Amino acid sequence: MGQGRTPPSSSSSPTQDIENRTANEGPQNEREMPPPPPAPEPWTPWLMSLVFVADVAVFVYTMYVNDCPHTSGPENCLWLKKLGALDWKLVVEDKEYWRLVSCMWYHAGVIHLAVNMMSLLFLGIRLEQEFGFLRIGPLYMISGLGGSLASALSQGRKKTISVGASGALFGLLGAMLSELITNWSNYTNKCSALSTMVLIICLNLAVGFLPQVDNSAHIGGFISGLLAGFVLLIRPQFEYISPRHVPEGYRIKHKVPKHRLYQYVLFGIALVLLIIGFAVGLERLLAGKTI
Repeated sequence: MGQGRTPPSSSSSPTQDIENRTANEGPQNEREMPPPPPAPEPWTPWLMSLVFVADVAVFVYTMYVNDCPHTSGPENCLWLKKLGALDWKLVVEDKEYWRLVSCMWYHAGVIHLAVNMMSLLFLGIRLEQEFGFLRIGPLYMISGLGGSLASALSQGRKKTISVGASGALFGLLGAMLSELITNWSNYTNKCSALSTMVLIICLNLAVGFLPQVDNSAHIGGFISGLLAGFVLLIRPQFEYISPRHVPEGYRIKHKVPKHRLYQYVLFGIALVLLIIGFAVGLERLLAGKTI
């Protein structure tokens, strides 16, 4: 995430835009140029670590109540269905809407859990270190809910159940792409970063076409995370200097806005599309319709 993001070259640095307010009053009142603003320290990724522990704990509990490894196959699916898997009939006909969230915490097997947890550690930890739990927590839940909603609206969900954190994890992947786009001016090696990100996304989406994989949840989570990323992961420009980092007695010669116009445009469009998408999806689900 953080690689390749360096300040764009310009004729003046942020510290050169700060001048002594009393410089014209005489040499005796001149002050030294203040130091540059401190670099932000990485956040402690406790939330994604907690999600990792919770997913593993829920899987261990599922194995215990299912009497694994003595019980497997269709009986395993029956227990997942009882515990909180996403089932179209139970959600639509029995009004068990909580399953849209609960299915994110269950996994169908050791391999399913291991793959998702590796993705969680690789994507979630890095994003939380950069943006903190206040942004990544809602992003994770919005993506997971979007994936569950898309899965519930798919025609195949009337026949089988669905579990897993894949929708939320694909949402983190989508958010990484939107973060790259909305903070485009903050990056060097833009084409390299974009091509690498697109390749990773295509490879992950291709996995969804394997048998027994719920690709509708992947796509729904990815789109939800992509839109939420434009809203939650917007960054200030490198040239922007926060007033709290300007020492008393100095003023900024050339004020730079905190964000660029296109960032606000993407923010507004993404927020509207996100709200409309969830509203339409929930309306269709409550009416018993599919995509």
